[in-house]
Amino acid sequence: MASILYPLASLSQIEKTPSREDGIPEDLEEDLRAYGCKLIHQAGILLKQKQVAVAAAQILFQRFWFVSSMKQFGVGDVGMGALYLASKLEECPLRMRDLINVYDLLLQRASHSLSSKSDQDFRYHPMSYFGSTFYELKDALVLSEMQILKRLGFNVHVVLPYGTLISYLRILGLDKNTEACTRAWGYLNDAHQTPVYALYQIPTIICAAIYLTAMHLQIPLPASSPLSWWELFDTNEEDVLSVSGHIMRLYRERTAEERRRVVGLVTKKEVRRWLEENMTASK
Repeated sequence: MASILYPLASLSQIEKTPSREDGIPEDLEEDLRAYGCKLIHQAGILLKQKQVAVAAAQILFQRFWFVSSMKQFGVGDVGMGALYLASKLEECPLRMRDLINVYDLLLQRASHSLSSKSDQDFRYHPMSYFGSTFYELKDALVLSEMQILKRLGFNVHVVLPYGTLISYLRILGLDKNTEACTRAWGYLNDAHQTPVYALYQIPTIICAAIYLTAMHLQIPLPASSPLSWWELFDTNEEDVLSVSGHIMRLYRERTAEERRRVVGLVTKKEVRRWLEENMTASK
């Protein structure tokens, strides 16, 4: 079964991302990528945006960090730009003002969770359209969209996995199993919070979602020589297990300090401050 080819990160980009070259630890970069995708997802829900646009935005967001550093661009700004661009690509454009308002709400809520009043109910304070905040976010949105296009070389082709997933489930005789379909679909959505869509071809990611589904629901599938089920879809066990590991790491328990650290590093200024503090402490 032929694979549909689309842009993937090179080996050198995978081994040493620009963020890691600037001193950001691998686990922190992974968590910031996931958090940025969560913001895109939350914004998509509030804006009632189509799932295809939200998924495409998350893929573009993940690709961006293989050619750019979080020291130079904020996770929140790039996420906003990716959603704005993907909405155009999927022909369901958003109003710039609506997107800015939603991101302002999400960032205010994140700041509230870090404040001393986090035990109190969150209340959103709308920005003034004549104040600096709106124009700063607007400039950040336009700049981020431009940088995504520029740094990805205008190669923003995205392949989504959902139609192919249904075909694979039908081949394996699982298309009538509602729970299996729902869980596999959920794993594909969760995988958008990881870099796998920039590392592996779509058939491999789909097979990983089916593999995790079969494991957790204890569905027997042929997985021994001479032919394992994933070989029907031109994938191999090593890659399937690697993608599965990426997805499962999303569910690991994080300490309150780790969660606060990620929420507090949404902008490039906060990342630069964190790097300076940690470089000073290590000397």
